[in-house]
Amino acid sequence: MSENKEETLASFQSITGIDDVGEAFAHLEEADWNLMEALSRVIPHDDAPLASPHPIQGPEPPARNPVESTNGFRPPGYDEMPGTSNASGFFAAALHNQNQNLNLNQPHIQQRFPTQLTSSINLDPASSQNNNQNVVTFNIHFNQQLYQIRLPLEATVEQLKRKIFDETSVPVCRQAIRGWPPSKASDAQQLGTRICNLDLAPENELILVDLTDDGFMDTEQDEVTQRVDKNFTIFIQFESDTPLTLSMSGRTTVQEVKMNVCDIKSIPVRHQEWTGWPNGCDNDTTLAQSGIGLSHRFAVRSTERAAPTNSNQHNAFEVVTADSESSADEFEDATDFNNAEYIFTDLPPAQHLNRHLIPNNTDDETSGSTQFVENYKARYGEPCPEFFVGSLESAKQLACLRPAKERKLLAIYLHHGKSILINVFCDQLMKHESIIQTFKEKFVLYGWDMTYESNKDMFLSSLTACISSNASLTARNIKLDKLPAIMLVGKSRQLGSNCEVLSVIHGNIGLDDLLTRLIETCEMFEEQLQVEIRQEDERAARDQVKAEQDMAYQETLQADMAKDAAKRQKEAAQLAERKRIESERAEEDARRESIRLVAQQSLPQEPSEQETGTSKIRVRKPTGDFLERRFFTNNNLQDLLNFVTANGFLIEEYKLISSWPRRDLTAIESSQTLESLKLYPQETVILEER
Repeated sequence: MSENKEETLASFQSITGIDDVGEAFAHLEEADWNLMEALSRVIPHDDAPLASPHPIQGPEPPARNPVESTNGFRPPGYDEMPGTSNASGFFAAALHNQNQNLNLNQPHIQQRFPTQLTSSINLDPASSQNNNQNVVTFNIHFNQQLYQIRLPLEATVEQLKRKIFDETSVPVCRQAIRGWPPSKASDAQQLGTRICNLDLAPENELILVDLTDDGFMDTEQDEVTQRVDKNFTIFIQFESDTPLTLSMSGRTTVQEVKMNVCDIKSIPVRHQEWTGWPNGCDNDTTLAQSGIGLSHRFAVRSTERAAPTNSNQHNAFEVVTADSESSADEFEDATDFNNAEYIFTDLPPAQHLNRHLIPNNTDDETSGSTQFVENYKARYGEPCPEFFVGSLESAKQLACLRPAKERKLLAIYLHHGKSILINVFCDQLMKHESIIQTFKEKFVLYGWDMTYESNKDMFLSSLTACISSNASLTARNIKLDKLPAIMLVGKSRQLGSNCEVLSVIHGNIGLDDLLTRLIETCEMFEEQLQVEIRQEDERAARDQVKAEQDMAYQETLQADMAKDAAKRQKEAAQLAERKRIESERAEEDARRESIRLVAQQSLPQEPSEQETGTSKIRVRKPTGDFLERRFFTNNNLQDLLNFVTANGFLIEEYKLISSWPRRDLTAIESSQTLESLKLYPQETVILEER
C-alpha cells in the first residue's frame, strides 16, 4: 500500500509539475488517493483551452518553469483562491517530466493515465480564437513591455492573473492591476469573478504593478491596511498528526503563528520546518504583509524526527520507519518536503516561551494596561473583549462608584504567559460573541499580566489599596494551573461601603460554564442592588418634591422682586423727569434773568418831571396793571423795549402795541426815536402775549 501511494504521489507530481510535496500530498488526500480525481481537481477536463500570452514588444522574459514553487507556494495565492489551473502549463511540465522520469508505457502508469487525458488538453493557441466574439484580449503593460493575453469570456480573474504570472513571474498575491472599468473595479478584485461580468471591450489596456518591488507600494498600502483587521484561516498539515485549523488576525506575526503551533502540538519553534510561506517573509512579517490569502494551507514537520541525510542535498531526509499503512509514512518519505533555505531563523529556545503581555518592570498601571490591551489584540486578534485602559482605581470608579442603577461589576482578567490554558481561553472563550457582549453590557473589564513578579507585586499592592486585602490575597493564591482567571468585584450596601470579590472564575472552564457563572454573578449582584435602588428612587422622589417646592417659591420670589424692580424703575424715571424739567426751568429762568439784567443796564437815566423834551409812557400789562416811566423824546424805541424787558416781559414772548394808531411797535425799526413815532408828550401802550 505504501509503495502504491509513493508511485501515485510521484506520478501526480510528474504530471502536474507540483514540486511541493505538502501540496501534492494534500490534493491526493482530498481525493482519497484517487489519481484521476486529484488530477481533475488540478487540471479539469472541461476547462476551455487558454491561449498562450505572448509579448508584443520588448525583450522576451526569461524562461521559467510555469509551476515554479515559491517557498513551497505554487503560485502564491493558489491554495486559497478558487478557479482552475493552467492546463497547458501543467501539461508542458508533464511532457518534460515524461521524457526524463516517467514512462507512460508502464502498465501501472497506463492504468492510471488513459490516452484520453492527453487528448483532452489542447495546447494550440489558436483554438481560443475560433470564435472571436467569445474571446477577450488583454494588453498588459509591465516594465516597459506589452504582453497580450487572450482568454475566453467564461474565464475568471484568477485565470488571467495566472497567465500573467506565467509570463511575468509576478506572484498572483502581489499583482495589482489597474485599468478596469470604474463601475466594476471592486468586482475585479475578486479572483472568482468571471470576465464576462466585467463589461469589458473586445480589447482592453491594463497596467500591472508588482507589489514585490521595494516592499508594498504606496498605491497599494490601503489594501495591506484593510487586511490587517481581517481574520486569516490557516490549515496546517502535520506529518503524523491530525491537521490543525487556526483563525488569526492579520496583525499576527509569523513568529506568533509558530508559537501557537508550539503550544498546541508541542513542537518547539526551533524544530519547526514550514512549507507554504511566500518568499521574503521572516519571523516579524505579519499575515497581512506576507501575501497569503485569507485562507491558506501549510505543511509542518519536526526536525527532531527527520534530518538531512546528505549535507550537499538538503532536499533529502531520512525515512522514519513506521507502520506502512500510516499516511505519515508517505508524508515523511516524500522528497523535497521543505528546502532548508526557506526555514526562518527562530528565536533561541529560552525566548520563544515568553508570552507575556506586559514587559517586565513596567513603570505604572496606566502604561502597563495600555501595553496589555495592545499586545492582547496583536496576539489573539479580533474579535476581543473591550478592556479598560488606565489604572485599577479608575476602572473601579467607573464600575462601582456610580448610582445603583448605573453600577456595574468590575471584572479583573488575570493573565499568565506560562499557563497552558491561555491559548484556548483567549482564542475560544474570550472571542465568543456571547462572552464579549456580556462583558460589554454588565462589566467593566480590566486586564493585567501576572507573568513577571515585579508586575504581579505592583498589581497586588494596587488591589489591596483599591479593593481590599482579601482581594489581593485571593489573587495571590490562584495557582498557575488555574490561570488565566477572572475576579468579579462588586459594591452594594449589603456588602458594606467597600468593594468585595463576589466570585473567581478559573481558566479550566468551558464556554457554557463561563457564561453561566458570569450571568449568575450578575443576577446575584443585581438582586442585592434592588434595596439600594428602591432607596435611591424614594430619595429621588423626595428630592423631586422638594425641588418643585423650591422652584415654586423661587418663581414667586422672582415675581415679587420683578414687581419691586419695576416700581423702583418707574419712580426713578419720574424723578429723573422732574429733575430734567426743573433743570430746564432753571436754565430758562437764568437765561431770562440774564436778558432782563442786560436790558435793565441798557436803560438811559429817567428824566425828572421838571425837564423839558420828555415823554411819559404808560405800559398796560396783560394783568391790567400799568408800568410807567419818563423818557426823553430823543430816546429811541429800543430804550422803551428794554424798559419792558427789564420788568420781566421779554420781547420774544410779548408784543408792544400802540393804541392810536394801532400798531406793533416790536415790528418797527427799534432805532427810531419816540418823537418820530409820535410817542410824546405821553402815550399808553399795551403788552400782548405773542
